[in-house]
Amino acid sequence: MAPRILRNANILLVRDVKASAHYFVSKCGFKDPTFHGPEEKFCMLHRDTAELMLSEAPADYEIVPFWKVNDQLWNIYYWVDDVEALYAEMKAAGAKIDYELCDQPWGCREFGIQDLDGHDIAFGQIMEGTQTDEP
Repeated sequence: MAPRILRNANILLVRDVKASAHYFVSKCGFKDPTFHGPEEKFCMLHRDTAELMLSEAPADYEIVPFWKVNDQLWNIYYWVDDVEALYAEMKAAGAKIDYELCDQPWGCREFGIQDLDGHDIAFGQIMEGTQTDEP
């Protein structure tokens, strides 16, 4: 049997790791932020099976979200099982909605948020009757 990848962790560079962790917990439902290092400038948190790592960039470093390099490109894309409920949850919690729920030509119903540093993060659900390569 071939080796399998079991999980992954997305990593974002942020200006303030504690403020960013608070945003992802209070607005996006992530849990258990664990800070590492003597100055606690690295954090790991999770939601369900999704891991998210936050690393505080040096003060003089310019953080450039991917959409500023390539229009409409996300920094993270999560596939979910109930995009409408997740959208309602995050909107009610005050997450910054980047774009509203919509059906995309690639067969996903999705929405996007932005974090405190302008990173675009999308959440999508494969629409019924859509052929994809997803398991």
